[in-house]
This record gives sequence, structure tokens and C-alpha cells, in this order.
Amino acid sequence: MSQDNLTALLLKPKDLQLVQTKIPEIADDEVLLRMDCVGICGSDVHYWQTGACGHFVLKEPMVMGHEASGVVAKIGSKVKNLKPGDRVAIEPGVPCRVCEFCKTGRYHLCPDIAFCATPPFHGNLVRYYKHAADFCYKLPDHVSMEEGALLEPLSVGIHACRRGGVTAGASVLVLGAGPIGLVTLLAARAMGASNILITDILQSRLDFAAKLGANHTLLVTRDLSEADLVRKVHELMGTHPDISIDASGAQATVRGALLATKSGGVAVLVGMGSPELTVPLAGAVAREVDIRGIFRYVNEYPIALSMVSSGLIDVKPLVTHHFSMEETLQAYETARRGDGIKVMIHVQPRDANNVKKF
Repeated sequence: MSQDNLTALLLKPKDLQLVQTKIPEIADDEVLLRMDCVGICGSDVHYWQTGACGHFVLKEPMVMGHEASGVVAKIGSKVKNLKPGDRVAIEPGVPCRVCEFCKTGRYHLCPDIAFCATPPFHGNLVRYYKHAADFCYKLPDHVSMEEGALLEPLSVGIHACRRGGVTAGASVLVLGAGPIGLVTLLAARAMGASNILITDILQSRLDFAAKLGANHTLLVTRDLSEADLVRKVHELMGTHPDISIDASGAQATVRGALLATKSGGVAVLVGMGSPELTVPLAGAVAREVDIRGIFRYVNEYPIALSMVSSGLIDVKPLVTHHFSMEETLQAYETARRGDGIKVMIHVQPRDANNVKKF
């Protein structure tokens, strides 16, 4: 085993460095992984630029990365579900397994969950990384390492749609066509939504969303009033959306979700914006609009893998930029500028662990 353990370490805001660290020792129920693909998430950029994301604050150096796939290099003595050489997707949050939330199936709400690259826990943008074996999912031969890494954001979109109750024939409004908005679009389409409108402030992202299957797109400009936005949504969709999913977190999009949703419908809030917002709550309450928050995902990784493996969802077009690990700073700068959709860092040479070339 190579002793090279190059690691992307965030020392403090705006100070991301590549350093060497020790290869970790694994416990009996863990696996040691040779990391392959690590995507860059908006939260990663927030930590890099400001040292915080929501109420999570960087207090000491942290290894970056949580959207990832890798190859099993070593297994603990109690591991039965994996063997060395297996290619896996990594669900980055490992809960305590014994609290009320874990025992009732909502382990993502576990107060002691250890989530990659969320202070105080290190991430997996590193040559070698250890993880709980039962939170690693073996990839079929025809699924690429890039697709394995993209199961993480896709799981967010699936969780949002499940929380909203997306079913066959549903009308769905998605506010924000960034990576999370786009995977929510893909999930809604795969779960049977027949009428999907997506909004954004960038026409290029809306064009991309149309290629992914959005029925309607709406460019939000500065001169578009809130009332006109809601009116255009209803006109384009030909109805009031059953479910509105805010994938932005901005006050304007949260307000739009509450105002546009049909009476008796559901507004799902995915984006993490300011801690406090001014929203038209009374009107939503009077119309019995259910407001549901989501936090990451729970029990959705197997669903995401099944959807990708079966071809029901194609996430490959989301990856618009590829960088080697040595180019991590350039990759992060590309993600910060928003030049593409998903920026992928290849810890090993691209396609090194894909059974077939993609």
C-alpha cells in the first residue's frame, strides 16, 4: 500500500491546502478506502470561503469532501458485506444507531451523527479514508465511480420529493436550477411527476434543466414582481403546483414556494439560507399549505443507486468539469465561480476504477 495520503485540508477560511496525513487505522466494523471520485458541493464552497454553513462552524482544520466513491483496500474483522477491490458509493453520515431517531428509522436526525466534512468531522477528499462498512454501497459493474459520487446529491433530491409526496401525475414547481434543484427535477420525473416547472436567475441553467426533462422553465429577472412570478408559474403550468420545492434557500424563493403552491398542497424547503426569513405565513396557513423542511436524506442511498443502476435516472450529464486531486484549488475556484453544474475531483486517474469507459 502506498504511503502517499495526499489530503485536502481546510486550515481556515480561504486557506485550503494539500498536505500529507497518516493513513488511518480501521476498526472491526470499518473499511479502508482508496478514494476515487469526490464532488464539490455548495456547502464545501461555503466552508472554504466563510468557515461556516448554516449553524455548522469551522473551529479547527478540516479535511474536505463528502460526495464520494472509492475502492475497498482493507476490511475490518467483522465486515461481511464487502471485500477488497469492491467499488463503493459512500453515504457520508454515520449515526449512533441507538438513539430514538436511529431506532425509529430517522437516523439523519441523530444528534451524534458523524457527517463527512461537517465540523468537527473530517471529510474524504484524501487518498485513503476509513468509513463504516454498512454505510458503503457496492456499485454494479456498469455504474461509474462518478455516478457513485453523485448518489449523495441525488439522495437529497429523492428525499425532498418523498417528503413532498411526489407521485404519478403530480405537478411540481422547483425553485432554483443549481445542482440540488436539478437532481430534484430528475427525482421528481423518475417518481412520476408529469408537469414540472423549474425557475432560476440564469438562462444557461434553465436550458440545461430543459434537456434533463423540465416541462417548463422560468427565468426570474430583477424586474419580475413577486405577484407576476406566481402568475407566470400558474400560467405556464396550467395549474397551481401540488408540490413546490425550494432548492435555493433565498427569501424570494421560499416566499415563491409558499405563494405558488395550491391550497392543500405541500411546500418543501431544501435550501439553507439565512437563519431567519420574512415569509407570507398567514396566507399559507389559511390555505392549509403544508410546510416541510428536509435535512440531508435518510434510507435514500439504496433508492438512488437503484434508480441510477436501472437507468431510470441519468446523472452523468451533471458532471461538467473534471480535475485531478493535485488541481483541487483550481476545482474549488471553478465551483465558486459557478461555471458549471457539478465539479468532480479524481483522486485516482479518471476511469482507473471504472469497469468500462464512460
